[in-house]
Amino acid sequence: MQEVLEKKSIKNIDFNCDLAQAYGVYKNNQEYELLDYVSSVNISCGFHAGDPVTIKEALMKAKEKNVAIGAHIGFNDIQGFGYRPVELKDDELEALVVYQVGAIMSFAQAYGLSIEHVRPHGAMYKACGEDFTFAVSVAKAIKKCSDWLVLYAPMGDITAKVSDYTGLPVAQELCLEKTYNLDLTVDYAIPDNTNNYDLIKRLQHLVHTSQIRNNAGGVSMCEVNTIHFSNKYKNSMDLIKEARRIITPSPVNYNNAKISGWVE
Repeated sequence: MQEVLEKKSIKNIDFNCDLAQAYGVYKNNQEYELLDYVSSVNISCGFHAGDPVTIKEALMKAKEKNVAIGAHIGFNDIQGFGYRPVELKDDELEALVVYQVGAIMSFAQAYGLSIEHVRPHGAMYKACGEDFTFAVSVAKAIKKCSDWLVLYAPMGDITAKVSDYTGLPVAQELCLEKTYNLDLTVDYAIPDNTNNYDLIKRLQHLVHTSQIRNNAGGVSMCEVNTIHFSNKYKNSMDLIKEARRIITPSPVNYNNAKISGWVE
């Protein structure tokens, strides 16, 4: 007998996208077009992508649009764009994370800005969603920079347990184009779904029920605080515009403040 899941509508959610996903002459101008539709941005720190001029430009664009700013950290793998896993000792991983987060924090402060969250990229993001020990190491390194930063990580039990274990606030993140297993881990063997009709239907179902369809043929209940919108697909703009018609996003920290009663 199939379990009947309780439906729960989502009232508050964040939309995020990546910025400064460039290096030198390699640019992605489409990423700035998403700024009118997201509530938070993740700015690359110069390791997997981003250079000083691009990072500054991204900070200024984010300030102009009044969106929450986060650090987009990754492995030092420009050639592989951070998608290749790198074996690191705990102290090496800590230094890698602190260096990148600290750089963006200082960069932002120089222009009267502050960062509110940290989102891993590529292979680091994948490891955070699948390896509890690795995710804890990343979270502890972030805490060394600030106890108030929020870790944007793949939704599921690992991210929830990381928050309980380390005390670092987390945001459970969903990527509409990804296929999810029964336990809400991402099935990376299946290519991204870039059919906007399917993705909007998925978002509508999520907003009304807090459920997503899994690759086992059923649905899974999920807690989602933020949705990541990729800027690498030609129809990314159409998708996020339609998503904004379904629900108006707001930053994770603002939503947390509303839930706690600090904001009415």
